[in-house]
Amino acid sequence: MKLLVINPGSTSTKMAVVEDGEPRLIKVIRHSAEELAPFARITDQFDFRRQMIISELEKAGIPIEFDAIVARGGLTKPVAGGVYAVDENMIQATYASEHQHACDLGCVIAREIAKGLNCPCFIADPVVTDELNDYARICGLKQFKRVSIWHALNQRAIARRFAKENGKRYEDLNLIVAHLGGGISVAAHDHGRAVDVNNALDGEGPFSPERAGSLPARDLVNMCFSGEYTKEEILKMISGKGGINSLLGTTDMLEVEKRIEAGDEYAKLVADAMIYHVAKAIAEKGAVLCGKIDAIIFTGGIAYWKYLVDELKKRVDWMAPVHVYPGEDEMSALAANAAAALNEEVEIKKY
Repeated sequence: MKLLVINPGSTSTKMAVVEDGEPRLIKVIRHSAEELAPFARITDQFDFRRQMIISELEKAGIPIEFDAIVARGGLTKPVAGGVYAVDENMIQATYASEHQHACDLGCVIAREIAKGLNCPCFIADPVVTDELNDYARICGLKQFKRVSIWHALNQRAIARRFAKENGKRYEDLNLIVAHLGGGISVAAHDHGRAVDVNNALDGEGPFSPERAGSLPARDLVNMCFSGEYTKEEILKMISGKGGINSLLGTTDMLEVEKRIEAGDEYAKLVADAMIYHVAKAIAEKGAVLCGKIDAIIFTGGIAYWKYLVDELKKRVDWMAPVHVYPGEDEMSALAANAAAALNEEVEIKKY
């Protein structure tokens, strides 16, 4: 079984060729701001990134012949978790989506490469995976309903990995998983379903390196009607230029760590505030699970930062044992989902 795995990010495209469960090629293709500047919309980058993937396959001498292509899912309509076949409806929904994120490129690139190869292409556990309970959807204005946009692929992969390592099934556990990256999502996993999670893209939950998180509503409304900013500028403040970026002028947490080590007291205050708000979000999910928590899991790139992990543990380890899985496991999770689909171990869902 030979699989091509594609995971587009904001400044890189991760790709892998996995053959019979073993990686034959793993590559992170970096994209500079100058390279991406000519593209007005993220979806306009599709052919540029596709060509780079093809080029890397050619450099490695790998024939463009695959049993399946699997990609990270994009910001289309809310769907249940699982493996989905990429079809024309998904492609059209991707181009029509109000949101814009690099993950939208995954299904488009996969479908284009798969043309003529006579092989299926899939997405798995996209960021719009929606398993919220009915309480979580209701908020204080009847015009609104909460939605989930989160790190579903990595959270579910790490949760399953934790369960397997402890001789249990993911579906038998209550877990709180915090993905700590450019965006931060904190989810309550109730026996295999993420029944409550913040919208980590559109401004819910704790602030993060790139996201503003939940904001004072009146102040936000006043900003929107001040006439000083366009709608697009405010949306960018909420997602992209918010959080640590707004407060410290960087999204690089290694730089923040260096500032703190050099004695920058404000940088430490801001970092500690982010930790504080993440801890509050974790405690909220404890209430969702009625205090019946088997484990709390930290994952994502920031989970490599010992200071953050230690300080966060101090605030939440009274609730349940804390386990740390730094980084992300998205590429292997995508490959495993595609293999399971080809082996008919999981249902291939229709978008």
